[in-house]
Amino acid sequence: MPLGFLTLFFAWPVVAIIGLGARAQMLDTLTSSDTWQLVAFTLGQAAASTVVAIAVGMPLAFLLARCKLPGKAVIQAIVLVPFVLPTVVVGLAFRSLMPDGGVWSIILANAFFNVAVVARTVGGLWSNTDRRAEDAARALGATKIKAFTAVTLPALTPAIGSAAAVVFLFCSTSFGVVLILGGAEYRTLETEIYLRTVQLFDLPGAAALSILQLVAVVTALVIGAVARKRRQAALKLRGRQETARRPMGGEWIVVGIAYGVLVLLLTPIVSLFGQSSVEGFKALSGTGHDNSLEVTGLRAAMNSLSTATDATLLALVLGVLSSVALTHLGKTAELVDVAMMLPLGVSAVTVGFGYLITLDALPGDLRTSPLLVPLAQAIVVTPLIIRILLPVLRSIDDRLRQAASTLGASPVRVWLEVDLPLVGRSLVTAAAFGYVVALGEFGATSFLARPDAPTLPIAIGRLISRPGELNNQMAYAACTLLMVVTIAVAVLIERFRTTVEEF
Repeated sequence: MPLGFLTLFFAWPVVAIIGLGARAQMLDTLTSSDTWQLVAFTLGQAAASTVVAIAVGMPLAFLLARCKLPGKAVIQAIVLVPFVLPTVVVGLAFRSLMPDGGVWSIILANAFFNVAVVARTVGGLWSNTDRRAEDAARALGATKIKAFTAVTLPALTPAIGSAAAVVFLFCSTSFGVVLILGGAEYRTLETEIYLRTVQLFDLPGAAALSILQLVAVVTALVIGAVARKRRQAALKLRGRQETARRPMGGEWIVVGIAYGVLVLLLTPIVSLFGQSSVEGFKALSGTGHDNSLEVTGLRAAMNSLSTATDATLLALVLGVLSSVALTHLGKTAELVDVAMMLPLGVSAVTVGFGYLITLDALPGDLRTSPLLVPLAQAIVVTPLIIRILLPVLRSIDDRLRQAASTLGASPVRVWLEVDLPLVGRSLVTAAAFGYVVALGEFGATSFLARPDAPTLPIAIGRLISRPGELNNQMAYAACTLLMVVTIAVAVLIERFRTTVEEF
C-alpha cells in the first residue's frame, strides 16, 4: 500500500516532470547563462549555509553529548525549535532582523533552520564515542586540541559528513526563506521553478530546471547515504558509553560558545514576537488591506489545522505500515527503505508542479479536490515518520514477538500487545513532528492551495507580498500563532523523545 501510494503520488509526477523537461528545448536551458547563474547561486548559498550551520552546530553537539549540566532538556528543546519552525516563519523572522535582506540574510536563515541537524547528528555519534581514547592521548602528552583533532575529530567525520550532506540538501531546496528574503534579486532553482510556473506559465522551462535540481539533489543524497553508512558502521564498533561529565578547564570556553549560539537561536524568535501587535491579532478576523486574502486569517488558520490533521493521519497510516513491513523484510528492506526516503530528497515545489501536470488523468481530476494539499503534505511527512519509528521497531527483541505467537496470538494481536506498547512514545513523537511539518509546509502547498482555501503559511506569503501596514501586522500575528504551536509541539517531542535520534 505505501509503495503504491508513493508510485501514484510521487514517482509518477516526478517522472512526468522529467519527461516534460526532456521534451522541452533542454539544450537551450542548459546553455543559458542565466540558468548557470541560478545554479551557481543555489549551490553557493547552500554551501555557505552548510559551513555556517556546522560551525555553530559543533559547540552545541559537544554540549549535548559531553557535558553534564542542569537544564539539558530545555537546551535540547531550544535546539530543536528552529528545525521544526515553518520556513515562512523563519524567513519573516530574519526579515524583521535584517529588513534589507540580501545574501547574508538567506545564508544565516538557512543555517539557523538547520543547526539542529548538525547538533543532533554529530552529538548522537559523539555521545557513543568512547572517551578513553582521548584520555589515553592526553596521558601520552597530547594537548586537548591535539587529542580532539587526532582522535575525536576523525571518529566524528562520518557524522559530520552525513550532517553536511543533509543540510546542503535542505539549503539547496530552500523555498520559503529564499522567496521572502531574496525578493526579485536573489533566486535559486527552487524559487525560479515556482516563478516560471505561477507567473510566467513557462512549464517546459520550469521542468528543465527541475531536472537540474534533481541531479543536484540525487548527488547530495548519494553522498549522504555513503556518510550515513560509515556513521552506522562506526556506531556498531562502539557500545554506548557514559561520556557526559562536568566540563573542565578549556571546555568551559566551548560551553560558553554553545550558550552564545543558543542566545543567537532565540534572537529571531524573540524578534518575531516583538513585531506582533494586538492590532495584528484583531485583524486576523478580517481579510487584510484591500482584501488581500479571499478568506479571513482565522479561516486560513482553521484550514491549516484541518489540512495538517488529514495529512498527519494519512502519513501515520503509511508510515506505520511501512515501518512494520521493513522490520520483516529481508535483503530487500534496504532498497524499499531508500525508495520510501526519496520524497525527502526531491523538492516539494517539484512534486507540487508534477501534480499540476498529471493528476487530471485520474478520475475526478484531483487537482480541484480539497484532498490535494493533504496528499502532497503526506508525501513530505511520511519519510520523517518512518525515520522515527523504524529504528525503534528494529530494536525490539524479536523473541518477544515469537513468544506471543507461540502462546497463540495472531500477527495483529502481536502488534497490539507487543510492538505498540513499546513504540507508543515514538508514535506520539512521530505524530507531533509530522503535524508541525505539515502545518508549516509551504513549497508544494503554494502550488496547490486554492485561493479560496489557503493555509496559514500561504496566507502569510500573500500578506507580506501586498502593500499596507495592516497586511504586515496580520502576517506577523499569523507567524506568531504558527510559532507558538510549533514551540509547544517541539517541547512535546522532547518530552517523549526516545534514545534513538534520526533526522
